[in-house]
Amino acid sequence: MTGNMANRQLVFGLDIGTRSIVGTVGYKEGDRFIVVSEKVKEHETRAMLDGQIHDIRKVGQTIAEVKKQLEEEIGQPLKEVCIAAAGRVLRTVTTHVETDFELEKEILEEDIYELASKGIEKAYGEFVAHNDTDMQFYCVGYSVIRYFMNGYPMGNLEEHTAKNIGVDLIATFLPEDVVDGLYKAVGLADLEVANMTLEPIAAIQVAIPERFRMLNIALVDVGAGTSDISITREGSIVAYGMIPIAGDALTEAIAQHCLVDFAEAEMIKRESGKKEQIEYKDIMGLPQTISATEVLEVTAPIVANMTKQVADKICECNGDKPVSAVFVVGGGGKITGYTDKLAEELGIQKERVALRGEEVMQQIEFLDHSIQKDSLLVTPIGICLSFYEQSNNFIFVSFNGKRIKLYDNNHLVVVDVAMQAQFPNDGLFPKRGKELNYTVNGSTRFVRGSLGEAAEILVNGQTADLYTAIHANDVIQVKESTAGADASLEIGKLPECKENISVIVNETKVILPKFASVNGTLESEFYDIKEGDHITFLPYYTVRQIAEFMDVLLNQNMNLYVNNKAADLETKVYDNFSVIWTMETLQLSDVELEHPQENMQSPETNSEDEDWEPDETISSEETEEDITISAETETQENTTLEITLQVNNALVMLRGKNEYIFVDIFNEIDFDLSQPKGSAIVTTLNGVPAQYMEPIHDGDMIEIYWKE
Repeated sequence: MTGNMANRQLVFGLDIGTRSIVGTVGYKEGDRFIVVSEKVKEHETRAMLDGQIHDIRKVGQTIAEVKKQLEEEIGQPLKEVCIAAAGRVLRTVTTHVETDFELEKEILEEDIYELASKGIEKAYGEFVAHNDTDMQFYCVGYSVIRYFMNGYPMGNLEEHTAKNIGVDLIATFLPEDVVDGLYKAVGLADLEVANMTLEPIAAIQVAIPERFRMLNIALVDVGAGTSDISITREGSIVAYGMIPIAGDALTEAIAQHCLVDFAEAEMIKRESGKKEQIEYKDIMGLPQTISATEVLEVTAPIVANMTKQVADKICECNGDKPVSAVFVVGGGGKITGYTDKLAEELGIQKERVALRGEEVMQQIEFLDHSIQKDSLLVTPIGICLSFYEQSNNFIFVSFNGKRIKLYDNNHLVVVDVAMQAQFPNDGLFPKRGKELNYTVNGSTRFVRGSLGEAAEILVNGQTADLYTAIHANDVIQVKESTAGADASLEIGKLPECKENISVIVNETKVILPKFASVNGTLESEFYDIKEGDHITFLPYYTVRQIAEFMDVLLNQNMNLYVNNKAADLETKVYDNFSVIWTMETLQLSDVELEHPQENMQSPETNSEDEDWEPDETISSEETEEDITISAETETQENTTLEITLQVNNALVMLRGKNEYIFVDIFNEIDFDLSQPKGSAIVTTLNGVPAQYMEPIHDGDMIEIYWKE
């Protein structure tokens, strides 16, 4: 691409025809359109019939090949494309709408577009009311017949001052499957639709300049599968029509007559307009020859049928009377005798029905001078030109009965409209009930409320979702989403409630469920957690609580021992501790002799370890007095403190020192300081940041972890 073109906005148009796909890339310069590149590729199979895509994947592959050829020639990628739909199952509605202003005002382009949008919306409503099919239709184009200003006809409303403006327009509708097929096919080629129009609207951009539209003229675009028709009168396009028969019908007749496949018959049809004799091979592989005259004889009945249907449709669209002249474009109309027969059917002079090619392309310039200007190129170039005629910078839709204007970026979905309409965001998505926040052992937790019902969304009466694509004049209805139930949770559902404390009471193993303290008060497993509750699962029982759990009534004269040490009813008993209550008065040494191994156990040690053996045995020569004195001496010398902590939700016991500081924890836990696993170490003591030299005490809760 030359430097001159590099700064241009290139327009990429695709004419997705029944027989071939034509890709055109160019730009507008003043009144001229410069064609930078144009590529044509025929379908290898009959992936399209009568203007409709039958094999989306194959058509998408062909589009991708055309796109690739164009990109290689222009030297840049193509992302957006303009397309046109054939008039298969075309429906039209003509309507009139007006807009009143409170005061006279200058008419802006936006006012004119909104007026047209109102007309399309009204036309769509009228169409739906009379739609006798189960198909959904899209508006694929419209044409203004005439404008009105304060009740009087006006050619152009812009910049005039008025209190009332009106428009007569004709809106065209095609079935959803036709439109969706085109969008999916170009999507397979990694393209997005920048603009979509109707093929006869595109063709008329080139074939009938505005200066000719005062005349009553018909444009007939004879493709391979359809013949699309548009009528001009009094400066406007006043009607559209279509018949589902065109060039392929001629090819099929030749195929039957010559006993050849479709591709060979297509070649014969084309060559018959250039040569007197056409050589070909039939399906048996035998060489054959047919004259151009014979081809015309074979196709004559089809041409008669086609032109009769086209003439009837022209008269129907033109108020049951023929037009003054007919312009024919497209490859199907190039068959010898077509224009003469159409003139005969319309009852007008033969000279007034003519192929239009180079004659109407005076403002079109091809950088590739080898390309011949003919009727085949009218529609492809018209598709590009339609891009400049589009008025879709803004679109209007109906949202819950309110008219909403949006900037059209060709990617609009329901949620975009809802935001523009200032619909509450939480009204679109399912609402959760109120969440429940609480803490367990100092760690913050929460439970989400349940989800309510999602918003109910309808687009043009059809069930949709937030990301359903929307188009101009769509009618959108949204019923606000509902809220779910507030979060609720019983303490018994917490995983900590499944944990137990195992103790040995008078040589019997007892399993105790952990107590839950809520805001300092003990609660059962059926307690409903409230917002902001502080829950602590105690890692111990008191001797009193153990007795109550076991339904044992302790006599006040009983002697109590915990881990071989004298205790009272409020002494804390942790996991794997031992408890003795007895009416006997035991010396400490008596307890030690009964359970010597318990002197060595931490809370995590199994007190029932049968393999334990004492390091020393008591000599039979030692007297009870000796034992008692020895025990008393040991008790006096053992002045160390024993504390139990929660470290990262696990119990840790420290013993052997009179007092402890935070750094002592690292001697008891598996925490490798030599291999950092984060940016810093986080240390907390009872929920607040801790210092390494800070004192720690029995029952403290500690957290140590790497900060990411």
